[in-house]
Amino acid sequence: MISSATSRCFTSDVDADVLSLARYHARQAGVEGHIPWQRLPLSELSARQKYGYVICNPPYGQQVEDVPSVQRLYREMGQVFRKLDTWSFFVLTAYPGFGRYSGRRAYKKRKLYNGRIQCYYYHFPGPRPPRLNGTQPVSSPV
Repeated sequence: MISSATSRCFTSDVDADVLSLARYHARQAGVEGHIPWQRLPLSELSARQKYGYVICNPPYGQQVEDVPSVQRLYREMGQVFRKLDTWSFFVLTAYPGFGRYSGRRAYKKRKLYNGRIQCYYYHFPGPRPPRLNGTQPVSSPV
């Protein structure tokens, strides 16, 4: 069960078809009504919350003609990472130059497969939120 008091999730993408597919899968999982959906370019991503997580699976640039646009996207991701400097980021991509183009060095980089495509799951942790009244942190990186 998703509780808006304990967790918040929202989904965004610039591509309406990608959002439609994500909504379909959320509906199949029974969580569609718990997630706000936005068609939003990455450059406009912002947050009111001081701490949070971004989990994404950006395009890989598998086709040669896609490589320049993927490199631009990864540079843009690096700019968003710097803007949300107290957030943690988790990125799944098969593109080998992700770290170089995003301008960040991953804390952890794990090799895995998305189907038959060798990918890497990058973890860029933000700082831990402060403790409230000596209790557990509000949230902590995974």
